[in-house]
Amino acid sequence: MESDSSHREHSTISDCVWKLRRYGQFLPEGSNVCAWKIFESSESTGKLELNILGSGHLLVSQGQELMEGFSLLNAQSFLKIQHKSDSLLFNITMKVCKGESRLIRLQFDGSNRAEAAEACRKAVERLQDYVPVQEHLTTPASAAPSDPAEPGPSTQQQQAPEDAPQAAPAVAMGPLSIKHLSQYFLGERELSLPMAYHQCTLPSGDLEALLRVCLLDSGFPAFVEEVEKKMKELLQE
Repeated sequence: MESDSSHREHSTISDCVWKLRRYGQFLPEGSNVCAWKIFESSESTGKLELNILGSGHLLVSQGQELMEGFSLLNAQSFLKIQHKSDSLLFNITMKVCKGESRLIRLQFDGSNRAEAAEACRKAVERLQDYVPVQEHLTTPASAAPSDPAEPGPSTQQQQAPEDAPQAAPAVAMGPLSIKHLSQYFLGERELSLPMAYHQCTLPSGDLEALLRVCLLDSGFPAFVEEVEKKMKELLQE
């Protein structure tokens, strides 16, 4: 576990944003069969971006929709990353889902392949503040989306071996809108949230102290009501 001073050091780092060409999810298609679902950056569907916040959170978004998000502060306990040229492969182990793993892949964008690879390298430098990144010289065809040089539709898929990690069905894999999140927190929608919402970066002792302060604050109930009011307003947008 990182020390408090280390946490403060991370929090002083400014946000970093990189443009992505593709974002891929390794999803189950049926019994013992998985395939990649690829989202591509475009004007019509929205630009893909990787954002690593100064707070240590990693976000992948397309337009106004959140595709992926989790805290990097304790990433070594659940995350392995491999780097190859202009792409990163993330292997995420979800303890909340009985240790099941899932894969995501980010391919960086640029005016050419060299520029995209350089952007990826800079992202690797930032990620290494939190978790080791392995260099991966060769990627089996069954473990990655089709080569970036090959054209294809935005939902390219290819078969994977039976022993490939399967996505956990209990966790939402697709994009989440502000409206859907508001409905979930208001109890109006059943939704299995992605990993970002299962991570708690506060030690339990700190969290208990924070809750005590909130509950003893006479203005806290009014604050909660105001938050609920604003969330309901978001549903009308």
